[in-house]
Amino acid sequence: MKKKGLRIELHPIGVARKTEKRDLMVISINPEYAEGLDGIERLDYIYVLYWMDRLSEEDRKVLKVHPRGDRSRPLTGVFALRSPMRPNPIGLTRVRLLRREGNKLYVEGLDALDGTPVVDIKSG
Repeated sequence: MKKKGLRIELHPIGVARKTEKRDLMVISINPEYAEGLDGIERLDYIYVLYWMDRLSEEDRKVLKVHPRGDRSRPLTGVFALRSPMRPNPIGLTRVRLLRREGNKLYVEGLDALDGTPVVDIKSG
């Protein structure tokens, strides 16, 4: 059943930044959300949800791709893959939480670009 007038708003809670170390990123949480980090340092892993903001409107219309861009593999639906092409470009990565410094989280393994908006964090 389709709801009339359904409106969804996402507000970034922070931003992911690259560091000099290859697999290390820093997630800076916006001050108004920093209180939500209390207790996170007890976790070894967290899930980071982020908005793949560099996809164009045209990219968001693509529903089938060749896995990993390999044209020798058959076209496959984006919901069956980890392709960035999707109607709602929400990325999800389970990362290792190395440490917390105030409103900054140092993580290993985040599959995001420098400057990517972070929309949520969940325990992993």
